[in-house]
Parts: sequence; structure tokens; C-alpha cells
Amino acid sequence: MKVLIACGGTGGHINPGLAIADIIKSKYPDTEFLFAGTPKGMEAKLVPKAGYKLETIKVAGFQRKISLENIGRNAKAVAYLITSGKRAKQIINGFKPDIAIGTGGYAAGPVIRMAAKMGIPTAIHEQNAYPGVTNKLLAKEVDYVMLTVEEALKFMDKSKFEYSVTGLPVRSNINTMSKAEARKKLGFDDKFTVLSFGGSLGAGCINESMEFVIKDNFKNGRKINHIHGYGGMGKDTFPQAMKAAGVPLKSDRLRITEYINDMDVCLAAADLVICRSGASTLAELEAAGRASILIPSPIVAGNHQYHNAMVLGKAGAAVVIEQKDVTSHKILDEVLKLSGDPKKAEKMSENAAKLFLTDTNERILAVIDKLIAKK
Repeated sequence: MKVLIACGGTGGHINPGLAIADIIKSKYPDTEFLFAGTPKGMEAKLVPKAGYKLETIKVAGFQRKISLENIGRNAKAVAYLITSGKRAKQIINGFKPDIAIGTGGYAAGPVIRMAAKMGIPTAIHEQNAYPGVTNKLLAKEVDYVMLTVEEALKFMDKSKFEYSVTGLPVRSNINTMSKAEARKKLGFDDKFTVLSFGGSLGAGCINESMEFVIKDNFKNGRKINHIHGYGGMGKDTFPQAMKAAGVPLKSDRLRITEYINDMDVCLAAADLVICRSGASTLAELEAAGRASILIPSPIVAGNHQYHNAMVLGKAGAAVVIEQKDVTSHKILDEVLKLSGDPKKAEKMSENAAKLFLTDTNERILAVIDKLIAKK
């Protein structure tokens, strides 16, 4: 069997594509895969690194804000649009896939649209509670739509397609270690543990709040363990701020690093997670069953992180604070409330775990089998 997967732009679109490929391979080990993506997006590195072949197609989104720079970008987007259909057809004719799957990003648009037009069984996977533009358009043309959460249907015309709520695949090592084992590995005791991060690049408002929280807890000798990843944007400021305040980057209660390379261990150790609300992050919070304070990024398309966060917020699994409302004191107050009321934190964790679909792989394979049957 040959499977074409189109995705691109961000890890939020690429990682689900890679995960779906791995899921298919687990049942159909002889499957041949080809990914289609942009030449300059993250997929240009992530896909080959995962061991899959990538064919590139030049596509770009249109900028709504009027400026000289954006006029130039839109002219380039138009030029790419004119040639994208021809390039998509080249990729498809060269590979001759049995089925095609899109997981979002601009590259998925022309490739999956062309595959559907050519009669190839097609599906898309939407990661967010607020669907992306590409997937909203493709939903009307593909054979099947896979959704991470049912809330996404509020923004789509479900009469136009067949769908299944599959959930989002997460890393297989999430939720394989006990809290006690993880804390022992980190050198922590059994006290309330906070994990905070803003992604690989970091997030300014999270770093500012965590600088205040960590300093205050340290100064007051509170028995709270804290793991913080300050990301690339904090590398020139966060360690220096800790040093100026006399706070160690590592101790029996603290571990402060630029990147968190052992997220499975840190999630297992945590009672509370403070982070953004990208779809993959939230799926891992649900898989691990962890209470959270979510600060959605306000700069993503469609404000989809807010919609993602509210799924957990409405389920009683998270405290959702929009970035415009964030203050360091407010975040500290929430941390102290939850650390002082462990039963509430435990209940939030239980509510998060209830949202996790334990059979995501099987649900995705059921869709794949339907596509194969169409072929």
C-alpha cells in the first residue's frame, strides 16, 4: 500500500502526520509513505529526520493586514497558487498513492484537493477545537474527516462530510511512569510539583510570571517543587534573573532549563502544568491526567488555542487565563490555591484524564480501513 500524507508549517500539523504514519505502519508494516510539504517549513527537517521521504510544493497563506511587505507576500502567494495544482498533480502521478491524508497547513490544501479530484480516497485530521482554514475548505471535498474534539463541528458544516472523533495521537512514553518514580528521577520529594513551559521558543508572559512565582516561593521557603523550561527567548534573561535573586537553577526543589528534553518524566512528576494550549500539548495533559493553568497564545490563526483551552476549562480540568488578563500575582494566587488544596488539583487531573481517548490509534486505523475499502 502507498500512503501520501500532506502537512506543513508547524509541529502541530507535522507531528500528527508522522504519528498517523507510525500508526498505519503498526498494522500495515509494508506500507510505503510519501510526505508532501513546503521546502522551508519545519517539515523539511522533521519529516526526513523521522525517516520518511518528502516532496515539496511551494504554497503560502494570504496576509489580511495591508502593508507594503504583505502586498509582496500576497503577490508571492498568488504566484504559488497558480502553480500549486500542477505541482500537486506531479507529486501524485509520481507516487501513485492508494490513499491520501492531510493533517493541516497550507501544503495540504492543493495536494489533498488534487488527490480527491483524481479519485484517490482522502481524509483529513483536524487537531484543533477551532478548525484551520485549509481543513475547513477540504472537509467539503474529502471522503472522511477525523477530529480531535467534537467541539470543532460547531465551526464546520457536518452535513457535507462523514466524520469520526479520533482524538490526537500522543507520544507512546506519556503516562508510563508513576509520580513517585518520576520525582525520584528528578531528585524531588513528594511535595506539590509545578511544571511550566512555553514551548521550544518560550513565551514571554509565562517566563515573566514564572520568574515571579519561583522567586516568591524560594524567598518564602514554600515546599513546592518547580520545573521550568524558559525556551529560546528566555536564554539571555531568565538565568540571569534567577542569579540576581539568588535562586539556583537546580536544587532539590528546582530544575530550570532552556529546553525540557524529558517531558514524559516531567509530566509524570507534576501535579500542575502551566503552559500554552496547542492541541498536542493538551492531548498530552489529558493522556497524563494533569491539572493545568492554560494561557492560550493570542497570535495564532482563529484564536484556536483559546478554543482548545476552553474544552479543558469547561470540563473542570484547567484554569484558563487569556494573555491580556495575565499578571504575575494572579498566576501565583492560582498556584498557591491549588497547592493548598491538593484534592481540587486531583479532581482537575481526573477530569483531564476523562477527556483522553485511549483508543485513538484504533479509531484512526478504522478510518484508514474505510479509505482502503473505497480504493
